[in-house]
Formats: sequence, structure tokens, C-alpha cells
Amino acid sequence: MTTQTQAVPQRRSGGSILSNAFYRGIFIQVLLVIGLVAFAWWIVDNTARNLAQAHIASGFGFLTTRSGFDISQHAIDYSSNATYGRAIVVGIVNTIIIAVTGIVMATILGFLIGIGRLSHNFLIRSLSTVYVETFRNIPPLLVILFWYFGVLAVLPQPRGAISLPLGGYISNRGLQTPSAQFEAIAWLTFAALVVGLIVTWMIARRNRRLQLATGERRALLAPALGLIVGLPLVVFLVTGLPVAFEYPTKSTFNLVGGFQVKPEYLALFLALSVYTGAFIAEIVRAGILSVAKGQTEAASALGLRRSHILRLVVVPQAFRVIIPPLTSQYLNLTKNSSLGLAIGYPELVAVGSTVLNQSGQTVEVVVIWMAIYLGISLTVSIFMNWFNAKMALVER
Repeated sequence: MTTQTQAVPQRRSGGSILSNAFYRGIFIQVLLVIGLVAFAWWIVDNTARNLAQAHIASGFGFLTTRSGFDISQHAIDYSSNATYGRAIVVGIVNTIIIAVTGIVMATILGFLIGIGRLSHNFLIRSLSTVYVETFRNIPPLLVILFWYFGVLAVLPQPRGAISLPLGGYISNRGLQTPSAQFEAIAWLTFAALVVGLIVTWMIARRNRRLQLATGERRALLAPALGLIVGLPLVVFLVTGLPVAFEYPTKSTFNLVGGFQVKPEYLALFLALSVYTGAFIAEIVRAGILSVAKGQTEAASALGLRRSHILRLVVVPQAFRVIIPPLTSQYLNLTKNSSLGLAIGYPELVAVGSTVLNQSGQTVEVVVIWMAIYLGISLTVSIFMNWFNAKMALVER
């Protein structure tokens, strides 16, 4: 009986350290790290010297100084008496709002158009193709300007605003919708909604474990509707309908009352959603086409309808191809929100530019921009990587 032994590579012991590939690699990497640190130190030191020669104070102490300017759209309390730091926080919140809402809308639009491009209906397929080929070949800034100056700016003035269903209006000053005024006891309804979401999530996990163990698939739609819709509705009725609606009304020169969505936000939201949705549509189409045709044929042989084949067989397998490039599009949309500066939407870059011009703290403001966008992008990447791991196909 012959015993085979596997050769273990040995490091050379003779010669100088630089003649040994292992130690030479470590030495080169250490030199590279030292060089990068020295280069970064040189940049910081040179910047500090230049600022000192120009008699410009460095540091972030300016953030506590009174801003002295107003911001047209702010989701948190703000006035001209607030600090520069508060103004930048308002810009961060506005950036997050446009990024989150834009991502949601672009995802919905991209999935619908991507599936439409594979439709057997000639009209749907052709319209989807025209949409994709049009918007993905136009710079996003031009799309933003199109929505702002070519669509919203030509709408009627507020006194001639176009009426919408449910008491809303749209004009060249934006969208005016009814606003809800909740009473104190309304928190019970929101608590019931949170409880319903948690219980639905627990039921979904239990059903998934049961399906993996036995192959039995239990319906989730009816319990989810009962918990997420039915339970809050019952609590809402029992607590006496604790909400009142304020409807917008036309005055002599303006619309008063209700909730106003300004045209700058609408233009940026629509532009980024439509532009990014065109790229997501192609990602979805490629993901669906990556699924082997035999999967669809096998599902058809089992008697599944086309909608069920798409939802239960094709899309779950296509996710492993869709999610990685989808992450890049989410990051692009978030960074493209800085183009709102062109139409006056007060996102991070627009607010930061005002702070920069008034305070003269160019380096500090740019560092804040870089840190915030890096933080948001890393957060989106971490979440999408987690979601990608959850959606990955696991072989048994």
C-alpha cells in the first residue's frame, strides 16, 4: 500500500530578506502604507498652512454660529436664527427624503417596465422599450430641468389650479393635498399597526420554516390583511375616529390649508425616479432572462398561471442577478440628488453651498459633504448586501 504525501511549500531560509517572496511582499506593503500616510499628512499640513496664511480659521466651530438664512423646505424645525449645524441637518434630512422616496418609486417603475419589456403584448413591449431607450440616454440634469421647467412650470397658477381626486390641487406652485390632524389617542392605531407588522413577520418566518421542512405552503395574504389592515382599522373605529382632515381651498392668489409638496421636490422626485427606473428596468429584464427556460416550462407543466410562474418561480431566481447591480443604481440615485441644486431644492449640497459662501469654511463643508454621502452610501450597501444574502439560493 502506497501512502501519498502532499508537498507543503516551504519558505526559503537562505539569502537576504528581499530575495524571499513572502517577506518582500510584506516589506512592499508596509512601504505603501507609509507612503499613503505621509501623502495624507502632507495634504492636511499643506491645507492648514494655506488657510493660516489666508487668515481663515479652520475647524468645525462655525457650525454653532447663527445661519441667518431661510430654507424653503424643511421636515424639521428650522428658522434663520438656527445654527449652521442645524441648517446642514435640514439638508441631510431633505437628501434622505428624496433618496428614499425616489428609490421606492424607481424600483416599482423599473420592475413594471422591465417585465413589460418581456410582455407578449406588442404595444406594452414597444412602449416599455421606448421609455427605456429614451430616458437612459438623457443626462439626469436635463431630465430634472424638463420636469421643472417643461412640466411643472407651465401648469396653471394657484387660482386656476387643477382639481384632483380626494380634494387635492396641482399648480405651478406644487401639489396641495389634504392634511390629517390626529388626536392624542391616535397613537393606539399606530401601535396596532406596528403590532400587526411584527406578528405578520413572525407568521411569515414560521410559514417559511414549515415550507422548508415539509414542503407545505400556507397562505399568508389573509392573515396579513387582517393584522396589518383589519386590526388598526378596528382600533381606529373603537377610539372614535381620532383624525380630522384639513382640505386646501382656493383664495384670491394662492391655495391655503392642507399639505403642500413644493415643485422643486416634485421635479427632482419625478426626474430621479424616471431616470433611474429606466436602468432598473434593464437590470430586471436581464435578471429574468438569466433564469433557465426549463424552469418556466416545468412550472407551466405543473399548471401554474403565467402570473404565478413569474412571482413564484422566475423572480425569486432572478433576484440573485438583479440585486448587485440594483445596489449601484440606488447609490447613483442618492448621489444624483445633489443635482437638486440646479432647481433650488434644499438638499445637502445646496444648503452646504450657502453655508460655505457665508462662512468661508470651504474645506470643512466639503469634508462634511464627503462624510455624509459616504455614510449614506455605506448604509445602503450594507442593507443591500444583507438583503442579497437573505435572497440567495441555498442548495439542500
